[in-house]
Amino acid sequence: MFDILVYLYETYYRPDACPEPAALARKLSAVGFDDEEISEALVWLTDLNEMAGVEQSLTAASTGTRYYVEEERDALGTAAIGFIQFLESAQVLSPLQREIVIERALALDEVPVSLGKLKVIVLMLLWSQGKEPDALMFDDLFGSDEDQTPRLLH
Repeated sequence: MFDILVYLYETYYRPDACPEPAALARKLSAVGFDDEEISEALVWLTDLNEMAGVEQSLTAASTGTRYYVEEERDALGTAAIGFIQFLESAQVLSPLQREIVIERALALDEVPVSLGKLKVIVLMLLWSQGKEPDALMFDDLFGSDEDQTPRLLH
């Protein structure tokens, strides 16, 4: 599924450039993606788009600390939680966007969610909202998970 998401991000620079789901499924199939993965990716994207359309003013002024319950800590892992906190402190993610990223990560059948997949989730959220990370953040999001030193939040 994540190969499809990356393909969409690289192929369609804006979400409105994507064809309708039925036409997109045919194009993805023609490119060589598996029908089951296509279906899974389209459902995941539909859910993301529904969540991304929620009114941001509800949590835009949130300044509280986000505490993760045990289920979230187990599913996300410390690397993913640290990366989410880094993105929020760097103001790449708003509190509402953070919650969408967490929800979409928890929707996966992977425990813990790899940092690489979490980065794709963040990119797809920003893409679905028509936002583009700056060049340095883009490099960080598309960079390799290996050889990364832990970030310090100040």
